[in-house]
Amino acid sequence: MSGRGAPDPAGGARPGMRLDKWLWHARFFKTRTLAGTAAGGGRVRVNRVPVAKPGQTVRVGDVLTFPQGHHVRVIEIRALSDRRGPASEAQALYRDLDPPQPRADADGKASTPAPAAKREPGAGRPTKRERRQLDRLKPNPDDPTL
Repeated sequence: MSGRGAPDPAGGARPGMRLDKWLWHARFFKTRTLAGTAAGGGRVRVNRVPVAKPGQTVRVGDVLTFPQGHHVRVIEIRALSDRRGPASEAQALYRDLDPPQPRADADGKASTPAPAAKREPGAGRPTKRERRQLDRLKPNPDDPTL
């Protein structure tokens, strides 16, 4: 029996795929190298077991757990792919068991984007609009009526 597929209950071999390649095809990582680094670094778990090699075989039905940004993703593999297709195709490869939630502040409330910085009038350099207003107030030295 080869290491490529394990027997399934129906009696045939279930097809498998390299973990790093599947993560790249499903668009969780921008490059296959990044996917391989994450898988080889022990940060990915397949069915709750830490993975040490990016070449670990994954199959349909496996559950992957891995960090992505500030979130821990829990993904169930629904399909394998021959290529890295568009995002709509990639989303059909998995089911998100624990979708990322908005980050919470220290008081437990969902964080909102920071408002644009406001400047007190007269503080710092003038804006373009303020410079134009100042120019209108100053007398023009080229004006012959002065």
